[in-house]
Amino acid sequence: MWMNKNEHTFIGFDSSFDEADIVVFGAPFDGTTSFRPGTRFAPNVMRMESDGLETYSPYLDKDLEEIKVFDAGDLTLPFGDTNQVLKTIETFTKDLLLEDKLPIMIGGEHLISYAAIKAVYEQYPDLRILHFDAHTDLRESYMGVKLSHACVMKRVWDLVGDGRIYQFGIRSGEKSEFEWAKQHTYLHKFNCHSLKEYLTSLDQYPLYVTIDLDILDPSIFPGTGTPEAGGISFQEMLSVIEELQPLTIVGADLVELCPHYDSSGVSTAVACKTLRELVLAL
Repeated sequence: MWMNKNEHTFIGFDSSFDEADIVVFGAPFDGTTSFRPGTRFAPNVMRMESDGLETYSPYLDKDLEEIKVFDAGDLTLPFGDTNQVLKTIETFTKDLLLEDKLPIMIGGEHLISYAAIKAVYEQYPDLRILHFDAHTDLRESYMGVKLSHACVMKRVWDLVGDGRIYQFGIRSGEKSEFEWAKQHTYLHKFNCHSLKEYLTSLDQYPLYVTIDLDILDPSIFPGTGTPEAGGISFQEMLSVIEELQPLTIVGADLVELCPHYDSSGVSTAVACKTLRELVLAL
């Protein structure tokens, strides 16, 4: 047994580590958040609130009880040292890949995606990244800091280079970021309609999927640190996840839920359901 079962698991993630094909783990870090902190609480809150879900998805006609998923709990992260946080996430992700597990990470803020992608890219050098977000995240630095959630996709670009990052739903960022993206990434503003155009070409590559939940409109997902009006609907998010099913996904994450900014619990419920659909789609 490589690790023991987490004491409190997300609903349906009940397999042992050895038998699981997918391992879900939390990375409760929000040390570079640029506006409202609190994403560090998301993984644990999602586990507790997932009891309100069913394991069956009528959208995908699949059930969590029919697949093998292990909930590894939350990583223990040193909040005062961003570099060490990223190293811990990268090492853990590498270990999962070596055990032939598909890693799915729950954030936490978006910078954590850089560490997981770095680990996956090392094993899959032809990796392509599907980035769903309200924000470009392409700044070279934020207030002089290069390791910030506002810079995460620029740091990913430093790894993988041109033509490998596909961005959807983007509706916020500096003008210079949008201009830079025209030469270096495939950036699609406001919605995810153009994803279909890439499905045929993307199915030949291993893919990492990163979903910043603030891609959703704040009218249905107010519980996030940087809400941006004009986002997609939950039904559109489901459509995106359905389209991912035939692709070769080798890693994924779900980030930027700040549960305490939505006392109704609706945002957490939306995040939980998105996670369920994502796991089932993979």
